[in-house]
Amino acid sequence: MTGHQKQSQEGSGDLRNYVLVTAAYWANTLADGASRILVLFFFYNLGFSPFELATLFALYELFGIVTNLVGGWLAARFGLKFTLFSGLAVQIVALSMLALVPEAWLVVPYVMASQALSGIAKDLTKMSSKSAVKLVVNEGDESALFRWVSILTGSKNALKGVGFFLGGLLLTVVGFQTSLLILAAIVLAALIATATLMHGGLGTVDAKAKFRHMFSQNRAVNVLAAARIFLFASRDVWFVVGLPVFLRTALGWSFWEVGGFLAIWVIGYGAVQASAPKFVRRRAAGGHGQPDGKTAARLAFLLALFPAAIAVALEADVDETLAIVVGLAAFGVIFAINSAVHSYLILSYSHGDKVAMNVGFYYMANAAGRLMGTLLSGLLYQWQGLAACLWASVAFVLITGLLSLLLPNRRSSVGEQSTVAADGIADERTLTA
Repeated sequence: MTGHQKQSQEGSGDLRNYVLVTAAYWANTLADGASRILVLFFFYNLGFSPFELATLFALYELFGIVTNLVGGWLAARFGLKFTLFSGLAVQIVALSMLALVPEAWLVVPYVMASQALSGIAKDLTKMSSKSAVKLVVNEGDESALFRWVSILTGSKNALKGVGFFLGGLLLTVVGFQTSLLILAAIVLAALIATATLMHGGLGTVDAKAKFRHMFSQNRAVNVLAAARIFLFASRDVWFVVGLPVFLRTALGWSFWEVGGFLAIWVIGYGAVQASAPKFVRRRAAGGHGQPDGKTAARLAFLLALFPAAIAVALEADVDETLAIVVGLAAFGVIFAINSAVHSYLILSYSHGDKVAMNVGFYYMANAAGRLMGTLLSGLLYQWQGLAACLWASVAFVLITGLLSLLLPNRRSSVGEQSTVAADGIADERTLTA
């Protein structure tokens, strides 16, 4: 067999496994989005305050931080297949904890423990899928890398949106625990199919990988991770608790209407992410290059205008439904493009067998931002309503923009790695995040 034929077969195998990983990730994402809505509204019906609702998801986000940190190391040592299968199995356990016990057992600590497992499952599958992008993209093909990661991220968020709608619909039609059994069955089917059809491994395994290598020694990766914290805090500070409760209480929407609206938003958000390369390349490097730190900074400062505009509109007695629907749509477009640029940059900064560690470190920061935003969403809404959540979002986005100014810029996508290394920022040997 020639070297070319061997390389072709390896690439075909990587593509097959990548498709299976992505399908499993989609199934887990669907179940994760639906279960979040189920838990939120089930306990809202029991009279929980906005802040109490936020605390239900605190361990979900906290364990997301831990999982991304440890998960990158586990993937490096044992392979992405191990982390993928582990994530799916843990999600089944998390859903079953809520579905198979008497409702009297569904006290706050028990539900928080279930959500902690769900957070672990979500981040293990996400890290496995996003790391697997590197297996099907030729080294140095930045255009293909941006396109693939945008499609993956966009499709994931579209499925999460479908999950929001599914959760609200199932709660209305079949009730809380039956809904969770249906979701567990979906994830179980994905686990069985993936385990049966996947051949070989995913990427390379480094049995000598050290946990200390999870912590980045690279300035660009650290700055991007810091920017990611505040970017996702800016979304979740009003989206996770404040917005759904506002739609339900202030506007009087039903459960399925709230779930449907959030689903439409997230599906649209995912579609924009998948198309992000088309939007960004028109402005990046004169229309011929890939996005860089300057791109991320411009998008962040633009994004800050929209939560500010919504807050001003609500305080000026503009029709609340109009302000929310139009403002959230505009916010979603810019946020989606900004998030896609971030997801591309972390993979662009990652090299070889260190990609899982880099992605794990980066999504640890992502989970930290979600935790901060989730807790503040409930606290600020209970204190001063949705407007307070929106102004906090503005502050977080501005911080994101200022941090993004510290990211490396480049004149073109050609020779990116050498350009960044020449700036003293992305020496391949230090990319051990």
